[in-house]
Amino acid sequence: MSYLEAILLGLVQGLTEFLPVSSSGHMELTKAIFNQQIKEGLIVSVVLHLATALSTIVIYRRDILAIIRGLFRSERNYVFYIFLSMLPAIIVGLFFEDFIDKLFDNNILLVGLMLAITGLVLWFSDGVEKGNQKVRGFHALKVGLVQAIAILPGISRSGSTIGALVLMGVKREHATKFSFLMVLPVILGAASKKIIDFSQNTESIDVQNGPLIVGFIIAFLTGLMACQAMIFLVKKTKLRGFAYYCWSVAFLAIITFFIGL
Repeated sequence: MSYLEAILLGLVQGLTEFLPVSSSGHMELTKAIFNQQIKEGLIVSVVLHLATALSTIVIYRRDILAIIRGLFRSERNYVFYIFLSMLPAIIVGLFFEDFIDKLFDNNILLVGLMLAITGLVLWFSDGVEKGNQKVRGFHALKVGLVQAIAILPGISRSGSTIGALVLMGVKREHATKFSFLMVLPVILGAASKKIIDFSQNTESIDVQNGPLIVGFIIAFLTGLMACQAMIFLVKKTKLRGFAYYCWSVAFLAIITFFIGL
């Protein structure tokens, strides 16, 4: 992987991980545009996802510390809700890993269709009245199912989970925080598994540290900005612009697929 590829992938991952436009979908489209497969794709994916996970930790560091300190007091329920939300994604990841991997193969038609669905979720969730509920157990389990579906490339995880919680009446600030925190254990767990799989792989891949470090830094810094921007936008109820964006990219992806570009 070259430095240019690392910078490009870092930008795409960092900007789209938190904004409701699907980072996985944009990564697939980026690879399709440049008609290439990054041979170090596994480790690159792990590094970039860890970078954006670190962005989340930095932004929500006070909340995370409060949760850790209060594990045996008031925050126990919140930890339990996060655990509930993880279950569907864990089940899907464990039992359908091979099937999911096949979806990430420059499948721009699937990306286009899923981006169109993401746009619909954003459109409808942006039009509902502001809720005032906090996250509860049934919210967590339902949004966990949404997160499992969001494994599909083109379905925005942040957009679909925040949108689902808002549609269930959860206050937008609470929905955003829970959406970003609930994915941390999933990302860290998936990254650990991939690192173990990578270390056990008999095929040696020459991974250059320089581009990986650059990609990590770019993804982390842009992730910080995108996460803060998303928090602000959710409060101001301005997500319909992202719906139009998703539909535009979806249209281009579908047209590109059918004309064979």
